[in-house]
Amino acid sequence: MKIVVVSGPPSSGKTSVILHLAKSFKDKSLTTSVAKFDCLSTEDDLLYKKHGIPVMKGVSGPLCPDHFFVSNIEEVLTWGKSTNTDILITESAGLCNRCSPYIKGIPGICVIDNLSGVNTPKKIGPLLKSADIVVITKGDIVSQGEREVFLWQTSLVNPGASILNINGLTGQGAFELCSILEPMLIDIDSLSGYELRFPMPMALCSYCLGETRIGEEYQKGNVKKIDMGGSL
Repeated sequence: MKIVVVSGPPSSGKTSVILHLAKSFKDKSLTTSVAKFDCLSTEDDLLYKKHGIPVMKGVSGPLCPDHFFVSNIEEVLTWGKSTNTDILITESAGLCNRCSPYIKGIPGICVIDNLSGVNTPKKIGPLLKSADIVVITKGDIVSQGEREVFLWQTSLVNPGASILNINGLTGQGAFELCSILEPMLIDIDSLSGYELRFPMPMALCSYCLGETRIGEEYQKGNVKKIDMGGSL
């Protein structure tokens, strides 16, 4: 089946974009299924079910959501094929802005919103920089000037991406996204051997393993200390 990876900061409008994208695919007689990855809890699966979209959800709990994503994507693809749909859309939380769940050879969409501030694109990192398509939402809430500055900042971070605005309420712009995305889709039988576009953060320390006490004597493994720059 064909697969798309959608990611972006929390509450940026990923689920709304996916629902409108699924409708646009349906208008082209293409069916979709969705795998929803989140951290602590989510009820977005109920929205997908309400719209008749097969959905699987995974909650990472104490683990990084994008590490959880890459550890389970092969099994999720197997599930996607069992739904007999044409396109599997995965939605990942991408919380720390340092991770990037995108896979080489698989289209990657980053969803960000105008309300996060005009300097936000510079803070998001590989989640935005390595996406093929960038979708900007909530443009109807800010001024034309803010929209243009945000779009410009986004283009500086990822000049090679297709950047477009989508209204999460009305779905305006979703058909354009569908038209850009469809030629990029390829048939995938297995993701075994595929590579991430960007390595995950290096993190194996005592706190990763459950330590809660503060102090240098409790810090083991991959620990990075701040450069105080002579301020002490």
